Amino acid sequence: MTDAPTPAKATRREWIGLAIIALPCLVYAMDLTVLNLALPAISAELQPTASQLLWIVDVYGFLVAGFLITMGTLGDRIGRRKLLLVGAAAFAIASLVAAFSCTAETLIAMRALLGVAGATLAPSTLSLIRNMFHDEHERQFAIGVWIAAFSVGGAIGPLVGGVLLQWFWWGAVFLAAVPVMVLLLVLGPKLLPEYRDPDAGKLDPASMVQSLLAVLAVVYGLKRIAEYGADGRGIAALLAGTVLGVLFVRRQRHLPYPFLDVALFRRRAFTASIVAYSLTGLSMMGVYIFMTQYLQLVLGLTPLQAGVATIPWSVCFTVGSLLAPRLARYWGARQVMVRGLLLAAVGFGITAMVVPPYGLWILIGGMLAMSIGLAPVMTVGNELIITTAPPERAGAASALSETSAELSGALGIAVLGSAGMVLFRLWLGPAMPAELDAAATARSLATLGGAIGVAGELGGAAGAALGDSARTAFTDAMRAVAVFGAAAMLLAAWMAAKLMREGEDATEAAPDAALDEASDA
Repeated sequence: MTDAPTPAKATRREWIGLAIIALPCLVYAMDLTVLNLALPAISAELQPTASQLLWIVDVYGFLVAGFLITMGTLGDRIGRRKLLLVGAAAFAIASLVAAFSCTAETLIAMRALLGVAGATLAPSTLSLIRNMFHDEHERQFAIGVWIAAFSVGGAIGPLVGGVLLQWFWWGAVFLAAVPVMVLLLVLGPKLLPEYRDPDAGKLDPASMVQSLLAVLAVVYGLKRIAEYGADGRGIAALLAGTVLGVLFVRRQRHLPYPFLDVALFRRRAFTASIVAYSLTGLSMMGVYIFMTQYLQLVLGLTPLQAGVATIPWSVCFTVGSLLAPRLARYWGARQVMVRGLLLAAVGFGITAMVVPPYGLWILIGGMLAMSIGLAPVMTVGNELIITTAPPERAGAASALSETSAELSGALGIAVLGSAGMVLFRLWLGPAMPAELDAAATARSLATLGGAIGVAGELGGAAGAALGDSARTAFTDAMRAVAVFGAAAMLLAAWMAAKLMREGEDATEAAPDAALDEASDA
């Protein structure tokens, strides 16, 4: 019996190509956060309504999530490099027009186009990595760089926005993306390989519409519930999206070339990776929204100080992503997943123990453990997702990975955010001063910021007591969400250990030898 041929090592061309595709990923993530600091200037100049301002912020993320599955499948059909370059050109043009928008309607339209163009970046770049890096360890490192680019982009978005707004007008936050996309358009054709499925069938319009509307409805419903509670519109959108999603999955079973290959979920490594990825996204986003408020409204840090306090999270996440291949080489993919999830559970557990006067340091300790644990999980998990799928379906598989991340993040904000605020209201209610009127009471129970504002207006001993009670109730709510996150990580670790048991994936028809090696580890 002959051994499988040794996979070819990447050359300088592939490593330079990796740097080229990491840059648009950084811009893609940065665009999710860079706009926040510019909102006051945009409001003053364009004078959008409250609804328009909400759409300026949200439409980008909505359409990114909605088009991921479509773009992943489209890249497998027309070529992943071609789709990436088309998306980069559209992103650059939309960024230019957005920067010089004269009306709120134009800015909303350009943010929507940026979302559609941004949806081409993640699945195209991740699937291209599979074509560029055939050695398992090199591919894991490349995916670690890819994930680190997203992490750094999200972290530096507010910083870049702040620097640009210090010296230029609000449109400059969009112009930062243009030179990166131009660089990709110039060097991409020379450095990136092209790959398409030669046997791909026709694009199914019904599947495209179903997947788009299902994801948009679910994301909108979750965001609506997170902002307004369980109102009728949010619940209706969530139910409609779920029904469309079920119809979409059922349709895929009867298509010769489906958008979503349901058979992939029969592979244990694929299922374990998707579940772990989703649970980490849900838990991380659910607790992160409480952390940022805790730093400013409970501990009293300035926005700059709060940003500095989150730097260790980003640094450790980046380091953990880059160390993942070395860890996988010594422990194997299964052990990296399980041990990373267990470490993340410890991080959530540390966060659940936040108490004064050491709240800042305990929180930073929890963030460090979470980021170090989750980064290798996401790196190895993504590697398993794209290598478990057949090479011709890598684009669709990577799109499914990113879609699960988007949906789980939105679910974490909506469900865990809402649940945490329910606990906040439950624990703060008994401490409300009797002299407050109904409007002030409602404002205090709505958000921590509202409660602190009412406490300041009330003044005196009663105001100080209300402020202290609000901060304590919010801290307890954050701790409860962290406990849920720890439980979710333990569940994900148990599932990864069970589904990726040694030797089980080796019996599956996985064509990629590197996947068999990772699954058998």
